[in-house]
Amino acid sequence: MSGITNTETPINVVVWGENRHEQVEQSVRDIYPNGMHTTIKEGIEENLGSDVQVTTVTLDDPEHGLTEEVLAATDVLVWWGHAAHDEVSDEVVERVHKHVLAGMGLLVLHSGHWSKIFGKLMGTSCTLRWRSEQDRELVWTVDPTHPIAQGIPHPFIIPAQEMYGEYFDVPAPDELIFLSTFTGGEVFRSGMTYRRGFGKIFFFSPGDQDYPVYHQKEVRKVIANGVQWAKTLRPERAAPVLLRYETEDFYNGHGYQGAISN
Repeated sequence: MSGITNTETPINVVVWGENRHEQVEQSVRDIYPNGMHTTIKEGIEENLGSDVQVTTVTLDDPEHGLTEEVLAATDVLVWWGHAAHDEVSDEVVERVHKHVLAGMGLLVLHSGHWSKIFGKLMGTSCTLRWRSEQDRELVWTVDPTHPIAQGIPHPFIIPAQEMYGEYFDVPAPDELIFLSTFTGGEVFRSGMTYRRGFGKIFFFSPGDQDYPVYHQKEVRKVIANGVQWAKTLRPERAAPVLLRYETEDFYNGHGYQGAISN
């Protein structure tokens, strides 16, 4: 247990997996026989136990498993995608975006940097440089005081991994937690947080279908810490809204339909 929060009710977590590599590549099935989404789920449960309730959904589920009912009940959504970003419905992306702004936490893992939902939230191309040649990755803790960094060695070593390098075209993060270096000397902002609306977002890059990164204890611990951090403390799911307030009435806003109609 990381000790970040004490929750009376479990955090409801949904792990979304594209689940395409596992279907067509034997080498990936050998590493993740039940799918990467299942391995990620097991890592969260391993670290947080009864503090979480974790389910998985995949791209091929109806509505990609992300119905309005599922999202409304989700405290934190964990996202892994790579080869089929274009197959994700724009309607579902809009639905997820709405829930993030209203307070749902979001963890975007590895190649999820190029997902529709991350791009929509960032407003940039989210492009980077990469190489997949079994580089060693050193993950350095930039902010040892951050809740997500608790219990994480400095640095921790991933023996074989895909290289992600700068320039990473994303907005400057609210918080930079981890910085990675690779065999070729490249550096990458590998753990960053953002706030969008009332939602908290954590991007964490280590993890790839060709390497057993999601079996590594340090990676599993970071993701579990991220889940606890990303859960909102707000009592209800509600998006920021534009309201009109009378002078000296600080609490009772009135609905606004536009300049002409008002």
